[in-house]
Amino acid sequence: MEMDKNVLEERKKILMDIIHSENYVPMKAKELAILLNIPKENREELVYVLNTLVAEGKIGVSKKGKYDKLSNRIMVGAFTGNAKGFGFVTVDGESEDIFIPESKTHGAMHGDTVQIALRPSKHEDGKRREGEIIKIIAHAANEIIGLYQKSKNFGFVIADNHKFAYDIYIPKVKSMGAVTGHKVVVKITDYGTERKNPEGEIVEIIGHINDPGTDILSIVKANGIPMEYPQEVLKQVEAIPDEVNPKDISGRLDLREWQTVTIDGEDAKDLDDAITLRKEKDKYVLGVHIADVSHYIPENSPLDKEALKRGTSVYLVDRVIPMIPHKLSNGICSLNAGCDRLALSCIMDIDFKGKVIGHRIAETVINVDRRMSYTSVKKIIVDNDETEIKEYEPLVPMFKLMEELSSIIRDRRMRRGSIDFDFPESKIILDEKGVPVDIKPYERNTATKIIEDFMLIANETIAEDYFWQELPFLYRCHENPDPEKMIKLGMFISNFGYGIKTGDYEIHPKEIQKLLGRIEGTAEEALISRLTLRSMKQAKYQASCNGHFGLAAQYYCHFTSPIRRYPDLQIHRIIKENLRGDLTEKRIKHYNSILPEVADLTSHTERRAEEAERETEKLKKAQYMSKHIGEEFEGAVSGITAYGMYVELPNTVEGMIHVTSLKDDYYYYDEEHYEMVGEATRNTYKLGQKLKIKVTGVDNIKNTIDFELVSEE
Repeated sequence: MEMDKNVLEERKKILMDIIHSENYVPMKAKELAILLNIPKENREELVYVLNTLVAEGKIGVSKKGKYDKLSNRIMVGAFTGNAKGFGFVTVDGESEDIFIPESKTHGAMHGDTVQIALRPSKHEDGKRREGEIIKIIAHAANEIIGLYQKSKNFGFVIADNHKFAYDIYIPKVKSMGAVTGHKVVVKITDYGTERKNPEGEIVEIIGHINDPGTDILSIVKANGIPMEYPQEVLKQVEAIPDEVNPKDISGRLDLREWQTVTIDGEDAKDLDDAITLRKEKDKYVLGVHIADVSHYIPENSPLDKEALKRGTSVYLVDRVIPMIPHKLSNGICSLNAGCDRLALSCIMDIDFKGKVIGHRIAETVINVDRRMSYTSVKKIIVDNDETEIKEYEPLVPMFKLMEELSSIIRDRRMRRGSIDFDFPESKIILDEKGVPVDIKPYERNTATKIIEDFMLIANETIAEDYFWQELPFLYRCHENPDPEKMIKLGMFISNFGYGIKTGDYEIHPKEIQKLLGRIEGTAEEALISRLTLRSMKQAKYQASCNGHFGLAAQYYCHFTSPIRRYPDLQIHRIIKENLRGDLTEKRIKHYNSILPEVADLTSHTERRAEEAERETEKLKKAQYMSKHIGEEFEGAVSGITAYGMYVELPNTVEGMIHVTSLKDDYYYYDEEHYEMVGEATRNTYKLGQKLKIKVTGVDNIKNTIDFELVSEE
């Protein structure tokens, strides 16, 4: 049933007051109805309100159906499953997840909202909190993507997401004619019980597992990422011109005579930022010009609603799923060389110490002189490549100036404590059928760092400006780490002779930066860097300015990529309305009401895109290594667990040497020293240690890679 929102809130308040009163004893719904003199015909409403309070985690309900206040041993959170049956529950406000043994999950599935009771821990160290699921409040998934296996009179689907621990039973009449090996979308019709598997019906056959593109498409669908644009969006896009209308230039700051370049990767097609730079007597004048996407996407239009739903462009190994259609992202909104383009510009005066001493934000029109690649700019400013210098001779002085200013800006940022996690990214090269033919590390060069530095300083400048104007805005925030996690990190790194200072339970980002500097080039660098990153919170979008810990910045936002990120598009609208004097009290109230929801939604879509990107990389790495089974490589130990050692190869591929494959001794995991130790021989394997390995197998379902140690004898 549904209730009027105001009536529901009123009923909830009454029940909360009763249940949290001093003399209240746990009651069933019928007993509460009698207490409140609610006639039988109206008791359905009472049950609805009670269950709403349970779903919101405000009250609890026992197995006997008695409603009560939540004790400190009863909690509500999100269940994260594991393929082995156990799981963890994440509770808001709790610093650590709560472990749920397999015998205590009681049919909960990955992502479900559950109510748990804390139980005495049986873990040997006695420190890890354990719980038991006492109620499944809401199932997270009603559709699952997986691999179909056909039997004589029925079939079943193995979920692609291995955190979903149950196979789904499919009656023959609900199989849509799927055959073994088909990737399918299953609608769950019965969530099952502890003793009975879930049941479902196939609603879509994505394709056979061996068909090109089916593997990636399955990941896209599993993450709920929209691919096709609705008809009303395509209709709106048709009406958008291919070139700038001269009428739209009127009233804009005309910068078409300024020497302007874009610098991107060779294969980039959506160019949303351009740079101008000159040096005057006592300052640099840096112009960061961003595509004025909001000019073509009115608020609440079909295109705007679809862009918000997508939140971000998704960059997978074989395709880009754009936030806005290609006609815009690669056309009128892309700052293509030789074309007039509308922009929103942040023009900054920067002194010789890297401090912004003045700035101007304006609606502009620009015309890019040359489309540059990171490779070409590096050849000019680092390699002094004569051919490249001659090709771009008129622009060379500006590139040299960019390198100069970038270095000053970066030094200033580093002095204040900005943290730079420089993990090697993977560049996966596919053939025309989507088969990986090569994998290598993608390294940042001087040119990529120049653009990063210029985008960062523009984002900070814009954020600080709007913070002090006290106008509604969307900020990119990175909160301080949990003190408990920092203390644990400090205890761990002390094993390696390192330390971090925490004062009054807070840590300054400079301490993290110093730690990363001390471990650079050491055997333990990869492990400590990863553990440090995991000890920190995730950055997210917020309607309030709470600072950015990782950048050691008080003010930060995302302004520079409106083609591929909705938050940037959102703040462009606010900036332009403000520049035009259109931010009335009514509009301010409007933005204050929508921005918290926009922040939550875009933070979610960002996580969704990152997960899909990680999964596709893992998939293609497993496919690539499946062609190298039996071959030998040299790698470095990148992680150690009780199950074995992770070894990372120079091409960024990681696999595991299972402890059971170490035949020369019985090995155990020394957690305190983070080593694998042979019981009889006292032989040890340490982080960063170089090992020769052989590829022994690939699990094409879990996309994991198995290695075996090669004897040096």
